[in-house]
Amino acid sequence: MKKRIHDIDLFRKYPHDVQAELFQNLIGTAKDTEWGKKYGYGEKLSVREFQERVPVSDYEALYPYIERVMMGEQNLLWPSKVEWFAKSSGTTNARSKYIPVSPESLEDCHYKGGKDMLSIYVNLYPETKLFSGKGLSIGGSHRPSELNAKVSCGDVSAVIMQNLPMWAEAMRTPPLKVALMDKWEEKIEKMVEITVEENVTSMSGVPTWTYVLLKRILEVTGKSNILEVWPNLELFTHGAVAFGPYRQLFRDIIPSAQMNYLEVYNASEGFFGIQDQAGTEDEMLLMLDYGVYYEFIPLDQFEEEQPKTLTLDQVELGKNYAIVISTNAGLWRYKIGDTVRFTSLNPYRIKISGRTKHFINAFGEEVIVENAEEAITKACEATGAVITNFTAAPMYMESGKRGGHEWVIEFVKEPDSLPRFTQVLDETLREVNSDYDAKRQNDIALQGPLVHMAPKGTFMNWLRHKGKLGGQNKVPRLSNTREYLEEILKEF
Repeated sequence: MKKRIHDIDLFRKYPHDVQAELFQNLIGTAKDTEWGKKYGYGEKLSVREFQERVPVSDYEALYPYIERVMMGEQNLLWPSKVEWFAKSSGTTNARSKYIPVSPESLEDCHYKGGKDMLSIYVNLYPETKLFSGKGLSIGGSHRPSELNAKVSCGDVSAVIMQNLPMWAEAMRTPPLKVALMDKWEEKIEKMVEITVEENVTSMSGVPTWTYVLLKRILEVTGKSNILEVWPNLELFTHGAVAFGPYRQLFRDIIPSAQMNYLEVYNASEGFFGIQDQAGTEDEMLLMLDYGVYYEFIPLDQFEEEQPKTLTLDQVELGKNYAIVISTNAGLWRYKIGDTVRFTSLNPYRIKISGRTKHFINAFGEEVIVENAEEAITKACEATGAVITNFTAAPMYMESGKRGGHEWVIEFVKEPDSLPRFTQVLDETLREVNSDYDAKRQNDIALQGPLVHMAPKGTFMNWLRHKGKLGGQNKVPRLSNTREYLEEILKEF
């Protein structure tokens, strides 16, 4: 771990050298693949030549290659044999994506990220007793592909767990056969039965689903908080959704000043960031030596057919960028759909600011997920509320009415005043988003938000009806259409 901390310090100090060397390794390794030959990787391209020749791609552009790999062809995008695919739906879309997971990406990206997370944590908290117990993780599930029974597809967590070395498997709970069960409700009950008997010192997972498990544990055991079940619990490593709206929820259920929270940025496409400082919230070190070469699209360029991309040395503080990656699994100049904002350039640290498809801009207000989560967090703090889930969409102008935003929020603890909650939500959005503020001036274009308090279980029922319980499935925070909102409103 000490050696790895030294390596991390090196890429903090020499970020551009590390990325330049990694770039040449990637194109050199892939030069004899079908893709590499098509774009002349054997000519030892410069970054500028690479950007000029190779198009920025979304999933649909790469899918013909990915489908062929799933059918059994090899050496198309990457030379190693690819037999695993991380199934990703982003949120709740019906169309799934199948992201290739090469042996290199598994070992040098996903596993490396997990080991680095432990190294960074131990470096921050050298007196930790983390290794005296087990780590609890909620996995997804995997199964043979419908296209080819020789390849397997599943949530990236399931792909990682299925391939863990024995030493790592011995450190976690529940056993693999339970962690990878595909029936979510049965899995929760089995996990409760097994894990309450373990000395759990750490947890990792998506906050929404982890909370569901913890709540069920308290119901079954009759305990008042999780520390009565696991007195040595000290760490929750979380990702996939912003933790701000859930922070109070976890403080209530794990009432300990010694409990630590560490954010990571791991996705089906790779492991990208780890919180490397104590006491910071949602800010992560960009990991630069994981076989991932980064480019960034300024948001004003994102809708362009071939947008101008920036390399790491060209980004600026405080601006939102869409991420483009080239990886050791054969994703070339691939738009992963996330947006980030740099909070530090020395070293490079980021905050996830949203999804390129999840925003509200029906009236030119350009509200992004980061805005919404900050506003929800402030409204909860002001009114003593605690939430489990929320979504929002536009209310369109009709028959002389002004437009606005309609929110559905499910509370664990309701606000002491819904009008006050709504007011703080609106005021915070106006503070953090000047476009929203301009449209709200004197209610000219936008009226104040309409907030519905959803009955408990609403979002869970909606996910169940869509066949999306558990795993990495997430409720879309914002949508520029009313499709999700209308479906959720029908639940109650």
